[in-house]
Amino acid sequence: MSADTTVCIDPRSLLPRLDDVEVIDVRTPGEFESVHIPTARNRPLDELDDHHDEIGELVRDGHEVVLVCRSGARAHQAQERLAAAGLPRLPILEGGVQAWESEGGDVVRDVIRWDLERQVRLVAGLIVTLSILASVVAPSARFVAGFVGVGLVVAAVTNTCTMGLLLAKLPYNRPRG
Repeated sequence: MSADTTVCIDPRSLLPRLDDVEVIDVRTPGEFESVHIPTARNRPLDELDDHHDEIGELVRDGHEVVLVCRSGARAHQAQERLAAAGLPRLPILEGGVQAWESEGGDVVRDVIRWDLERQVRLVAGLIVTLSILASVVAPSARFVAGFVGVGLVVAAVTNTCTMGLLLAKLPYNRPRG
């Protein structure tokens, strides 16, 4: 298997074995608190470096570890980062929590919050709209809309999102209490 091969696991094959698998959810604490797989541990992508040893110990102790996020993109980034840190390519739950739930997997629901992806769309849309409106009185404001557009293209091409990483740090995306 090449170093850049993504390893995935289908939700249907995980359903009957959930109690025997360590699920690492890499979404923000706010998203995790909103909905998560019952046995999952929340280890946010932006804090993953702090958990290399813990995850490595699980692997060394023979535990099967599966990475999960909302749809798979952040779990893929986590897989890459953990592999770069010397861990084996841990499988990603194909389709994330969304696919898990659509396959009939149990979830825990608590505080309902918007997914990080939805927050990014809202903020990007607001910035573009406001900068276009502002360009009526200050023509150079249109460049802000262009900058956001370029940022969205880079986010798509690199499968990363700087705006999402920034929004993940907001209190809204942290656990309550």
